Amino acid sequence: TLQHNSPAARLASLHQQIAFLTLRSKGLLMHRLESARQKFGDNAARLEDLGSAGIDLNFGCPAKLVNRHGGGAVLLDTPEVIEEIISNVRRAVPKHITVSAKMRLGNNDDSRAIECAQAIESGGAEEVVVHARTKEQGYRPPAYWEKIAEIRESIKIPVIANGEIWTPDDAKRCIEISGCHDIMIGRGAVSNPGLALAIKGSTQENVATQFTWAMITPLLARFWELMNLKLAHRSPHGRLKQWLNMLRRDFPEADAAYQHVRTITDPLVISEWIESIQSHEPIME
Repeated sequence: TLQHNSPAARLASLHQQIAFLTLRSKGLLMHRLESARQKFGDNAARLEDLGSAGIDLNFGCPAKLVNRHGGGAVLLDTPEVIEEIISNVRRAVPKHITVSAKMRLGNNDDSRAIECAQAIESGGAEEVVVHARTKEQGYRPPAYWEKIAEIRESIKIPVIANGEIWTPDDAKRCIEISGCHDIMIGRGAVSNPGLALAIKGSTQENVATQFTWAMITPLLARFWELMNLKLAHRSPHGRLKQWLNMLRRDFPEADAAYQHVRTITDPLVISEWIESIQSHEPIME
């Protein structure tokens, strides 16, 4: 039970306003996706009061729901609005709170990519992640890492490269082409939770890089538990199948698992299967 007006209760009251959370090594950063840009400063201050280590604004989201309300990647058509949003957030929080942003190369094309990156810098952001595709290009290969290099040369704040990084070799080529020191991995880490370790191990000695299916199964159990808590009335089995489908890219065992649960909709049956794979005697009938 949450105590009234406790930090946890206040955070819960913001749940519907906050699009998503992400974890970074120095704490929580809260991502805001909202078309009413005049509210950004006030909401940023509220998030800071709740203990956020930073505010990261996502100008790259291609989701139709978000775009339809004027948020996400459609803002890349208006660099001046991006600068205003960043500036409002930067003024609203103390200097020790990091303000950063994520962007794509553009909405329908990349003609304003550099303008958008410069707007993010001018607004006061301390770093920017660039996904090397436009919203129109979606997630179709390839990612245009060379465009990130052009952006990096046009601004002074750190640029983090993102897009189409599935393997350590992809990471190496992305760094070479973009000229960035840092990368962000998204879908690659979903299809292989050990990808970050593998990338680190490819450049450093004495780093354990082997990520096995036995290490995945406890994660599946925890994921299933969370989906049942958060999506109890919204088909949690769909999210589990979605992840298993992505895991098939790197783990042969995931294919057998996916084929087994693909047509199952009964949560109790799936829970029994989840329990069975923890005991290394999976139910595959």
